[in-house]
Amino acid sequence: MASTVTPKVRVAAAGAVAAILLIGAFAVGADQGGAAVRTPSASGRAGGQPGVRGAAQLTASPAAARITVTGNGAVSGTPNQLALGMGVHVSAASVASALQQANAAVRRVTAALRARGVAASHIQTSGLYIQPNYPAGSSAPSGYGVSELLTATLTQLAVAGGQIEAAVRAGGNAATVDNVSLSLTDTSGLLATARARAIADARVKAAQYAKAVGQPLGPVISVSDQANAVPLPIYANAAGSAARSSVPISPGSQQLSISVTVVYALG
Repeated sequence: MASTVTPKVRVAAAGAVAAILLIGAFAVGADQGGAAVRTPSASGRAGGQPGVRGAAQLTASPAAARITVTGNGAVSGTPNQLALGMGVHVSAASVASALQQANAAVRRVTAALRARGVAASHIQTSGLYIQPNYPAGSSAPSGYGVSELLTATLTQLAVAGGQIEAAVRAGGNAATVDNVSLSLTDTSGLLATARARAIADARVKAAQYAKAVGQPLGPVISVSDQANAVPLPIYANAAGSAARSSVPISPGSQQLSISVTVVYALG
């Protein structure tokens, strides 16, 4: 069946089409504009734009004030161990003869130490030297000298003097003593005390500085232990052939020191 459209209907239809086209154009324009330009509030909600991250970094608060001090702690202890450096020196017309005599003397020294209670594990060979002896103005050797050295660890200071005297007598005129050194073997307790004193010293210094700048002293941020001061041994020289009685041993005292660096917060 044929249909007809009146002018009024045509006008209404045209108006509807125009409205639809206008709405579509506005939607497209709004979408394009939103992709190109974002308001600050919209960008803040997005949270993923590079510009927003830069703005957040600019508002970061500065680091809190700190103070760094060094504390020192020292403690003294009595040595309980003695290291004896000794040996024998023999001169003879030939190397073989000098070496043979030196070997016999070292065996006597070792046996004397062992008989006086020094453990075999505490006696160690530390050197062997063989050299020609030249008379003044001559290039031909007149004989040969042999030196054999030992290191003995004496762990009982109450009898260490007798052990040294017995070893020297066993070596006879060939005996030599290089040095006697005293040391502390167990320093764990002493170091703990020294560390506690170093920390206390650091806190006193930090409190003084904080008061000087008018800031309350805050908590500890970090503590670092600096290199420990190793106790220095006490040395004493002795002539082996001159010993006629038990060698007197005076252990004295040795000092251990600790330094720590402590960082405190202020405010």
